[in-house]
Amino acid sequence: MSGFLLNKGARRALLALVLGLTATAACGCRAAASPRTEKGTGMNKTAEILYVSPSGNDSWSGRRADPARDGKDGPFATLDRARDAIRRLKVAGLPPGGAAVCLRAGTYLLDKSFALTQEDSGTGDAPVVYRACDGEEVRLLGGRIVPPASFGPVTDAATLARLGEEARKHVLQADLRELGISDFGRLRSRGFGRPASPAHLEVFFDGARMTLARWPNGGYTKIADLPPEGIGKDAHGATTGKLETGFIFEGDRPARWKSLDNVWVHGYWCYDWANTYEQIDSIDMQKHLLKAKPPYGTYGYMKNQRFYFLNILEELDEPGEYYVDNAAGVLYFWPPAAAAGAGPEHEVLASVLETPLISLRDASHVRLQGLTIEGGRGVGVEVRGGRDVRVEDCRVRAIGGHGVVIAGGTEHAVAGCEIREVGDCGVTVTGGDRKTLAPSGHVIHNNHIHRFSQWSRCYVPAIQASGVGIRMTHNLIHDAPHSGIIFNGNEMLIEFNEIHHVTMETGDCGAIYTGRDYGARGNVIRHNYIHDTGGYGMGSMAVYLDDCTSGQSVIGNLFVRTTRAVMIGGGRDNVVENNIFVDCDPAIWFDGRGLDKATVWHDMVYKTMQERLRQVNYHQPPYSERYPELMELDAYFAKDGGVPPENNVVARNICVGGTWVLATWHSVEHYLKYGENLVGADPGFVDAAKGDYGLKAGSPAWRIGFRAIPLDEIGLIRGGR
Repeated sequence: MSGFLLNKGARRALLALVLGLTATAACGCRAAASPRTEKGTGMNKTAEILYVSPSGNDSWSGRRADPARDGKDGPFATLDRARDAIRRLKVAGLPPGGAAVCLRAGTYLLDKSFALTQEDSGTGDAPVVYRACDGEEVRLLGGRIVPPASFGPVTDAATLARLGEEARKHVLQADLRELGISDFGRLRSRGFGRPASPAHLEVFFDGARMTLARWPNGGYTKIADLPPEGIGKDAHGATTGKLETGFIFEGDRPARWKSLDNVWVHGYWCYDWANTYEQIDSIDMQKHLLKAKPPYGTYGYMKNQRFYFLNILEELDEPGEYYVDNAAGVLYFWPPAAAAGAGPEHEVLASVLETPLISLRDASHVRLQGLTIEGGRGVGVEVRGGRDVRVEDCRVRAIGGHGVVIAGGTEHAVAGCEIREVGDCGVTVTGGDRKTLAPSGHVIHNNHIHRFSQWSRCYVPAIQASGVGIRMTHNLIHDAPHSGIIFNGNEMLIEFNEIHHVTMETGDCGAIYTGRDYGARGNVIRHNYIHDTGGYGMGSMAVYLDDCTSGQSVIGNLFVRTTRAVMIGGGRDNVVENNIFVDCDPAIWFDGRGLDKATVWHDMVYKTMQERLRQVNYHQPPYSERYPELMELDAYFAKDGGVPPENNVVARNICVGGTWVLATWHSVEHYLKYGENLVGADPGFVDAAKGDYGLKAGSPAWRIGFRAIPLDEIGLIRGGR
């Protein structure tokens, strides 16, 4: 079991550490107009305060919050100027409290990344802070606002002829070049197995992502058939078609389109957990045969799998859709019906910047606080290397790629932020050393992450964590096509999160997911509330311990209205203890896929997973000491007869409604170690009809040793951190 299973005193100390990591710095900037130093920055000593304002001037001193009456001094105009001023101040020696840059209300247009490096670092006692002045709305904008006056009716006869009759009355156009936009972006092949890449020019209306003109408008059409020359079998024996031979579609819709130039398709081509965007190479309307350009998908095509067409002017036929004519530099847009005409009370935003809006490389002891970061095609905030960088109380939205990236370094934090309308992950975080089990100390805490994975769709969750010693606590995660949290590594804590309405478009996926690594142990999934999840085809899991994942602890969680609440997919040494399952079908799925002799499963155990164990030197400390049970695998590896799912414990759980345990795939239920569980009986909930799953004093669960779950502590910490 993990070192995260702490006593009450140690838990309080851990919570104090997390809260201390995310303490708010408050400048009180408006109270003083010109002093060189000012207290109240959230740091324990006096700090140097500089100001930036949209009405500022980079030739001024930056030491005034507002311009002087004579117009000869005042705040800076740009973040770059403030950063450079701090560099010069550091040469002379900063005050003991460090430095703070307070941004006055307004919009700051970024045509390149705001970049911080090692020379921009503070110290543990004297951090460098970039923050919004108290109570002021500050927007760092990587896109451009398209004002209402820039829109007008479509007048070009050729364009009107391509639009449907109803659309001609509603679609507006704007000249992007007149707005200073010369790079109109491009679609790239993205999705499962593809590296992250910037999005095309996207359109956001009042902060909501609009739809690139597509067909069908909602949902998907399906692959009708496969050309006979491409038919084969996948690793599981299912019939598939080769990528290079294409697939057959139904209907004559493409015949309406004047051109296939830069028309794309997006689909779950073979499996419901693997999507890609592909550019069309050719369509044979007589055969209804579509072929894509390389690099194609990943696994081939399968009959009845889902796809749709996109980036088609003729399909701009309903409110909320748009199309960009790259050759002409013109945006065509049908504003949402509730705000037809895009009046002055509404905002249209076009994304532009492809590099991160804020980039920190090897910077340490830096704070980003209270900022709205939006409108980029790539990443919102990127932190690489360094130590103790904290993104706090920020809003990261309308982003084409990842919201926040933490790559390496130690003790970084994303806390108290709202991250929404992002194309890929909300937060992707890596750190720590898998070989030595040295922890990263990264914390992802008290964030509201929703409407993520809006572009790449699969395996781009709210939080993607890899490494050692990463804490993911008190986050609210919802509204996404695939997973909420995906993790891989050791000694991670996933605690007090609420996750709902995820896995809404995909199958064989988990609200919390990890898989295929015997050595990734010591992780604790505790005191989370997972409810009302979705699933397509093979459905979804709430906690998915996929492909022989072992050594995980799933303790004290509440699962409500999920399918396969906890799946132990062939793994060993897992603990499922003290959880509540309500209307889950089943509460626990258990199988022995590691015993399967089919090539795909045999190779998984004897090639992929053995190699991953060797990479961390599992026969040597710290693995041999921290996880001695790994040594038991050697006997099974030597016999080449599969690895049984031994030593899994299921104890002191409550199950109401739905089904309890489903053991399948080699009839392996005898491998489970059952303790006492309360199944089917009335557990005495306080008020289940109103969603109160606390237990009454007379609950029979107390007699089996059930411990109260701190349900009122789950989710966002309201009014603070």
